[in-house]
Amino acid sequence: MNMKINNILSALIAFTALISVSCTKEYLEVAPESSESPATIFASTEMARTAINGLAKMMTTQYLGTQGMNGEGTIINWYNNFMGNDAQKCNLTGWTNTINSNWHESTTSNYLIYPWFYYYKLIGNANAVIEKIDGATGLESERQFIKAQGLVYRAYSYLQLVQFYCRRWSDGVVENDGLPLRLDSSTGDLAKSPVQKIYAQIYADLDEAIQLFSSSGLTRYTAYSSFPEHNFLPDIDVAYAVYARAAITREDWANAAKYAAMASKGYEYMSKNEYMNSGFNSENSEWIWSVYEAEDQTLYYYSFFAYIGSNSSAGSCKNYPFAISKQLIDQIPESDERRTMFLIPTEAEYNDKNLNKTNGNAKSSSALYKRAKADYASKMNEASQVFMYMQYKFQASFMPGGGCFPLFRLAEMSFIEAEASCHTNNDARAQQILNEINKTYDAAYDCTKTGDELLAEVKLYRRFHLWGEGHDWFDFKRWGDTMVRTSIAKGGSWHANFAITVKPEEKNHWTWMIPNRESDYNKLINQMAE
Repeated sequence: MNMKINNILSALIAFTALISVSCTKEYLEVAPESSESPATIFASTEMARTAINGLAKMMTTQYLGTQGMNGEGTIINWYNNFMGNDAQKCNLTGWTNTINSNWHESTTSNYLIYPWFYYYKLIGNANAVIEKIDGATGLESERQFIKAQGLVYRAYSYLQLVQFYCRRWSDGVVENDGLPLRLDSSTGDLAKSPVQKIYAQIYADLDEAIQLFSSSGLTRYTAYSSFPEHNFLPDIDVAYAVYARAAITREDWANAAKYAAMASKGYEYMSKNEYMNSGFNSENSEWIWSVYEAEDQTLYYYSFFAYIGSNSSAGSCKNYPFAISKQLIDQIPESDERRTMFLIPTEAEYNDKNLNKTNGNAKSSSALYKRAKADYASKMNEASQVFMYMQYKFQASFMPGGGCFPLFRLAEMSFIEAEASCHTNNDARAQQILNEINKTYDAAYDCTKTGDELLAEVKLYRRFHLWGEGHDWFDFKRWGDTMVRTSIAKGGSWHANFAITVKPEEKNHWTWMIPNRESDYNKLINQMAE
């Protein structure tokens, strides 16, 4: 169909999934696309709250008629975990092109199109909220709060897009690098704005959101008092958290530290038991912003945990478990209790003839298989295959793979502040953060490193503590670090198909090209690839 993607994503069809249709579970339940006119949706602040509710629902909705392309879960798993340096889907060789980042320049592929489609769709809906809410009847404080939420969604979406489709900040100014910056419901041709302007708009949106949240005097609990769940709704803490992530990606160290600290206030680290046993599928004291999925609204086999949950009944998990890289976990001391969340083979188990030396699959006769089935029975599906280094951090709360999951949590903010502190000569603060987090799991841990060694330590423990939560590929891109996956044959844990090395300048500088479905019909768009 000869329509540019921005037409698909913005303006009037942006009212996809905005209207509540249930009284008992009004949060995240929505009516069909365009079921109500913009005039109806934004007639009052009470109705406009359902628009924000719809934006949240869009984060757990299937798109493009493609199995598994389902909002934030897909972004975290397919684009950050599976393509990254530290996690693998064991023997899922049918996904080699995805796992090895071979779609960056395939401009007609749904893999390349999906993030563009999804985030511009969120932006289109957010723009509708921002444009229309001032005319809604209701209290001014309610209008302010709802508008602030729309601004947070827009800022977050542009941040995600810039990480995919633009060069890393450290690459400097690159000709023809940027994105169309749509700030209203217009659908005409639009040239790309440079990366620097995209970040400036992200900051401006968040500055305005913070001001509006503050002046409203409301919280997500008081503004949405009828909702039984709230963590999926943006508030001022979410604005701070998005600001911190944007600033660290932009290498704006001072603002990264500032907003990470502000986002952290009022939150507490989850307990050791929660971290190691709760499965990361329900809200706790650390979660700042999350995606909500109820059992009666599940995406079934395309849900977040249906791709990584150790207990999931989905074939994608039972046949292709989710595992940590040996190269990462070998750097963590054996005294660290977090290591027990992974099936780490002993030297004898690693060298066992009953362990497949191509993909790490343990035969039922192997000691590793027997230990997994005995020691981790409560955390894995009984029909699951066993692979070395498979994980037990993520578990579905209901089958086949449903549950809530965090987008931002306190620990990420702490690692952002620690990383920024390393760049602003505040080694003492970075050391303090590392000790606060790591001593909980390793009583022997004591960080006294400084300078470059301290920064390397912050990066290592960020990778380990936030493992599987959707930071892997983005982090390696922004750091400009080389991805190195070592095969089992060479002493690592990676399937031979996935054992690759990717340098920062390769794979189009880790930059996804703009889809043809945009550039073919937006005459002001030019592609960029080297």
